[in-house]
Amino acid sequence: MPGTISSGGNILYSWVMMPYYTPVSVAANTTAEQSFSLPGAQLGDFVDVYFFGSTYAGSTQTAGIGIVNNRISGPGVLQVGFANTTAGALTPNAGYYYVCLSRPEVPVSLLPTTAA
Repeated sequence: MPGTISSGGNILYSWVMMPYYTPVSVAANTTAEQSFSLPGAQLGDFVDVYFFGSTYAGSTQTAGIGIVNNRISGPGVLQVGFANTTAGALTPNAGYYYVCLSRPEVPVSLLPTTAA
């Protein structure tokens, strides 16, 4: 779907970052959002988050923890949803989180509803 800026789509900017975050415990059998600082992020930005590892060599997330429903809730504020699928409380691993942020070329209210 062509955008107004390029024929390749309607993304104005796209960034990939590796901030270091230290999440807190997530209760059993629940999903909870946690707030983290992401300077420069704006409402309407699309964000995807993955756990990279405690070092730049990479590692895995705590077993039973999933990363779900990420969003920008305000200027510079990233909300990461952590799902705990176990019967006990778990703490997601602290470490580098791979954050892919895309900014549409138009406000969210003007985005098309299809890719056609």
